Amino acid sequence: MAVADVHLTVIGIGADGWAGLAETARALLQEADVVLGAPRQLDLLPQIAGQRRAPWPSPLRDALPAFIDSHATGRVVALASGDPMVSGIGTTLVDLLGADRVTVLPHVSSPALARSRLGWSAESTAVVSVVGRDVHAVLRQLAPGRRVLVLSSDENTPGELAALLAARGYGGSRMVVLGDLGGAAETRVETTPATFTGPAPRLNIVALELSGPLETGWATGLPDELFEHDGQLTKRDLRAAALARLLPVPGQLLWDVGAGAGSVGIEWMRAHPTCRTVAVEADPARAERIGRNARALGVPGLQVVPGTAPGALAGLPAPDAVFIGGGATRPGVLEACLAVLAPAGRLVVHGVTVETEMLLGRCHAEHGGELTRIHVERAAPVGSFTGWTPGRAVTQWAFAKR
Repeated sequence: MAVADVHLTVIGIGADGWAGLAETARALLQEADVVLGAPRQLDLLPQIAGQRRAPWPSPLRDALPAFIDSHATGRVVALASGDPMVSGIGTTLVDLLGADRVTVLPHVSSPALARSRLGWSAESTAVVSVVGRDVHAVLRQLAPGRRVLVLSSDENTPGELAALLAARGYGGSRMVVLGDLGGAAETRVETTPATFTGPAPRLNIVALELSGPLETGWATGLPDELFEHDGQLTKRDLRAAALARLLPVPGQLLWDVGAGAGSVGIEWMRAHPTCRTVAVEADPARAERIGRNARALGVPGLQVVPGTAPGALAGLPAPDAVFIGGGATRPGVLEACLAVLAPAGRLVVHGVTVETEMLLGRCHAEHGGELTRIHVERAAPVGSFTGWTPGRAVTQWAFAKR
């Protein structure tokens, strides 16, 4: 049977197992010919004669189509933790099969259980999943007074998270490790990142009330000193001007071409958790540096492509917006970026040389858009007085495809 012909029912299950399931969910599980799920979840069910059970494959996403094909006989039910559509297998299955071939019966999600234990409202609390992901993603949320629920990957996550927060000056934050929520063995440990020593249950969620220095926000134009760089950095005022025209939109993809330190692509991703960036950088040391900057600023999912444009652009997913911070005069770069833009796609190019300025002038004459010359001056000592030190003027061409 082809994957497209399969219909799955996905049932959310909590740490309380069979006892916590509604009658409808129990009936569907009793009638199922095949039950799919994690070993821990399958062990929560009573034995049912004639029923086949299979644990999810690893790695999951690549192996999932063949796995479902091999078990797609009769009535198939999949188990998921809590609400299957909250960082769960339900979302993956809908992406694979389509919403019309997946029926979801949610249980109470772990974030909902955690908020109920802590008295936190949903609207006052951010949720970050690091299940199978880099724990550095939590750093995007750093701000005094911020409430964050972290969906842990395993028993090691709380320790990794504590070390990371302490290193960033948030060691005094309130940290509550909630284990096996909703089950008979539910645990609660009140601590701080600086004092946490573990251990933690394998199934846990970490609640944080953050207390520490205010270094980053979600507006564009982060301080330059937050980025590791060798001088090849789009400075904060120019970065803010570029991002104002690139218009970060949830779920959209940016190409950061000639990325340098990766600052524009990093701030694009910080605008929303679903924003994505592919940073293209020819210099190997800079490419590695971009990855370090992305992790340090809470967007470890940024993709770095080492290589020289336009060749390195071949085969990349089509972008919604493109920033060219370096190399615009290289033959074929600007043409390739313009060609790949879909309607409503945005392109911003910066140049500091006369040659790049002439190129951008021709592009503006041919395509329209907005051509701007940006001068930034900063106060600096002049003997015993203070004067203005001008930076290098930058020519910016911004274009939106209609």
